[in-house]
Amino acid sequence: MNTKEQKLQAFSRLLDIMDELREKCPWDKKQTFQSLRHLTIEETYELGDAILDNDLPEIKKELGDLLLHIIFYAKIGSEANAFDIADVADSISEKLIHRHPHIYGDITVKDEEEVKENWENLKLKEGKKSVLEGVPKSLPAMVKANRIQDKVAGVGFDWEEPHQVFDKVKEELFELSSEIEKGNKENIESEFGDVLFSLINYARFINVDPENALERTNKKFIKRFQFLEESVKKEGKQLSDMTLGEMDVHWEKSKDFFK
Repeated sequence: MNTKEQKLQAFSRLLDIMDELREKCPWDKKQTFQSLRHLTIEETYELGDAILDNDLPEIKKELGDLLLHIIFYAKIGSEANAFDIADVADSISEKLIHRHPHIYGDITVKDEEEVKENWENLKLKEGKKSVLEGVPKSLPAMVKANRIQDKVAGVGFDWEEPHQVFDKVKEELFELSSEIEKGNKENIESEFGDVLFSLINYARFINVDPENALERTNKKFIKRFQFLEESVKKEGKQLSDMTLGEMDVHWEKSKDFFK
């Protein structure tokens, strides 16, 4: 691994490259906070894919792409005399010190849960009106639900036992079934949302990240279906000409390869 000096040299090199690109490259010169935003989101999802695949070389590459974006935003900020990369680093350093009084102060904690509770309480003391203020509005719904539940749990608004949450899941499923029988579309959608919300909450109690779990299932389904497509193609057939039973034979075989 690199020494601290080598790490600082590498970071300094990246800053120099960013300065040069911003000055000389037509594309880089045109970029703004707004134009980079969607690209940053895309890079974040690419990093997420690499993490799920446990592809370490790809994780390194995607981390580099994200780091470039952070440097880029800081460069644009410095041009507006608003902030630079040093301000960004100092800001997060100060926040980390303030939010970790059990490391940098005289507070004692017994476990991770107390750390999380202290974190949320400190944010309220800093002027936050709600523990939910820090949940980005643009988060995907499943991720947002997970963050909402995690944050309110951090201040003690939570179930005590996993079985209580699972009972809530079953209760919501029953309510959904009842609304389906009645046929009211608006109520069905509402109850379906409640089912998803309660399942996401239960995932927290069994230490499962619901977003990761669903994405792993997505990847598994894609691999199995593509196996089915290839198998059918080798037989000289088309999916549109096959019965569901015939396709199911290949689907079951795919499970031997993709668990």
